[in-house]
Amino acid sequence: MDTRVTIAGVELKNPVMTASGTFGSGAEYGEMVDLNRLGAVVTKGVANVPWPGNPTPRIAEVYGGMLNAIGLQNPGIDVFVERDIPFLKQYDTKIIVNVCGKTTEDYVEVVERLGDTAADLLEINISCPNVKEGGIAFGQDPKAVEAITREVKRHAKQPVIMKLSPNVTDITVMAKAAEAGGADALSLINTLTGMKIDIHRRTFALANKTGGFSGPAVKPVAVRMVYQAANAVRLPIIGMGGISTAEDAIEFLLAGATAVSVGTANFFNPYATTEIVDGIEAYMERYGVEDVKELIGAVK
Repeated sequence: MDTRVTIAGVELKNPVMTASGTFGSGAEYGEMVDLNRLGAVVTKGVANVPWPGNPTPRIAEVYGGMLNAIGLQNPGIDVFVERDIPFLKQYDTKIIVNVCGKTTEDYVEVVERLGDTAADLLEINISCPNVKEGGIAFGQDPKAVEAITREVKRHAKQPVIMKLSPNVTDITVMAKAAEAGGADALSLINTLTGMKIDIHRRTFALANKTGGFSGPAVKPVAVRMVYQAANAVRLPIIGMGGISTAEDAIEFLLAGATAVSVGTANFFNPYATTEIVDGIEAYMERYGVEDVKELIGAVK
């Protein structure tokens, strides 16, 4: 039984990885999860300088998931390169570094710093607010998606995965823009924008007012968007959004994803990723699937 998949020339032992921002950079889960069993570990977003993140409260539970407005708090690229990459290098798993920034120059600076590290792939988070465009996320304007993809590709030594925002009218327009800019792969979906109001305090549950909605409730939206993107471009896709079980992950593969990222599930079940690896193997055995690649995009 072959569970290997390839993304932009990088071979993963299986299609299961963590979703950025839900797994730290691996160390937090290292005692509970055997990182050697994962196809890849995707790090929390890293910027060119430390980001303090948003004021608290910045997490709220909602039906079927959660809202977060962490604000991409991170220690910056210097600490990351010194501390987190050496930790991940100890394991037999691929390293995908998630990159965030407020201007194109910010992204380029981080990408250049990562050029001679052990990072295997770069995931570019274009849901960050573009400071120069008055706060609209790079990922909500196809011209901006294409431009930032092209610029990052000019400076990146590793293959580039563009992480797409679902907060758009037509995901295929964004997928095609990233492809036109030279992206090597896509990952989707990022969080949906949501809000929760505390009726007793008559105030917002999050200091930021809005937050990113993730968890099981977003899965049908995510599966639909992955299917649309997979049929619009020729790039490998990493599917994510509400994956809690192997059944969820297989749904994404059948929709056209080459690999999957597990996010919010890590918070309520730290063993979710390895259970999904086992579950995919059990499914393949049950249905006589010799190679996991037979499942990718099998539903048209």
